[in-house]
Amino acid sequence: MTASIGSEPIVVDSSGWLEYLTADAKADLFEPYLREPFLFVPVIVLFEVRKILLLRHTKVAADEFVSAALQHTVVPVDRQIALEAAAISIQYKLAMADALVYTTAGKVGAKLITSDSNFSELPGVTLL
Repeated sequence: MTASIGSEPIVVDSSGWLEYLTADAKADLFEPYLREPFLFVPVIVLFEVRKILLLRHTKVAADEFVSAALQHTVVPVDRQIALEAAAISIQYKLAMADALVYTTAGKVGAKLITSDSNFSELPGVTLL
């Protein structure tokens, strides 16, 4: 499987970053997406991935992730994203973090790449 040709905006959710960074079963599937030039990183992904790496791995791994993520465009949660995410959370029955990630992808016009089945039926999502 290959990623887009490099012109389509991409958001990789926390599950994808973690698959890749921990060399989990789907790491190879996520790698091309994480090399995309138009990769956007929702700020909530920074929080989730760093937290999990600090809990389950090492500070070095967490710091390496942050360094890699900050090479891309980090999208903060602003008022518009927060308000839209509340409605999306209800509409699609998503947890807060998932709704924020999904809404952020929509705001930047990006395809959401994930292995999280919570997103499986949503428009604009590629489930690996």
